[in-house]
Amino acid sequence: MFLHRLHLDPRSREARRDLSDPYQLHSTLCRAFSPPSQKCSEGEFLWRLEPETDSLGFPLILVQSQTLPDWTRINLKGWLAKADPPIDLNERFAFVSFKSGQYFRFRLQANPCVTRNGKRFGLFNPEEQMRWISRKGEQHGFSFPPTSSEQIPVRISQEMMLQGRQHNGNGIRLYSVRYDGVLIVSDTDKFLMALRSGIGHGKAMGLGLLTVVPTGHD
Repeated sequence: MFLHRLHLDPRSREARRDLSDPYQLHSTLCRAFSPPSQKCSEGEFLWRLEPETDSLGFPLILVQSQTLPDWTRINLKGWLAKADPPIDLNERFAFVSFKSGQYFRFRLQANPCVTRNGKRFGLFNPEEQMRWISRKGEQHGFSFPPTSSEQIPVRISQEMMLQGRQHNGNGIRLYSVRYDGVLIVSDTDKFLMALRSGIGHGKAMGLGLLTVVPTGHD
């Protein structure tokens, strides 16, 4: 599994188009993983537009993939300013040594929602959003440290309504929030699956990628 960091050039018309439409951005990224004649496989990669920019003010995109892409296949002049060398996550985190009780700093851009009568509804209340990520933690093998006066384990920010347009012309609207904080591994197998496969809905809109960094606290 590999993690890539892409620097997009906002001077490119195609880059600006993709940055304003996450569904189109996903479609552009698919080109690096599949030839034009082949449909991009579901689960081939996860991605996220970061809130931070690089030193030049260029937007940053994280892409996590099971295989190495060929960025030249995107073939849009000026779209990609720079691609950093890929990080081998299997090597970086030594996945086989994950253990219960480990602490990690994490970030997750996600679509907190509930399904009622077959329809999904976004959760706009912060308490509901926190309950949602707690439920996902139970499903995916992690929990959170208790809240104290010195530390809030999870911060919720960057609420936005993502909008995109599918190839058939139908519009997509998806509510999104960003979770940043500290988690504790409780089930290594479930946790690794969450890292590989992502969490929640909206992966084609840049949601679901769970990124973690060890805190050194076991």
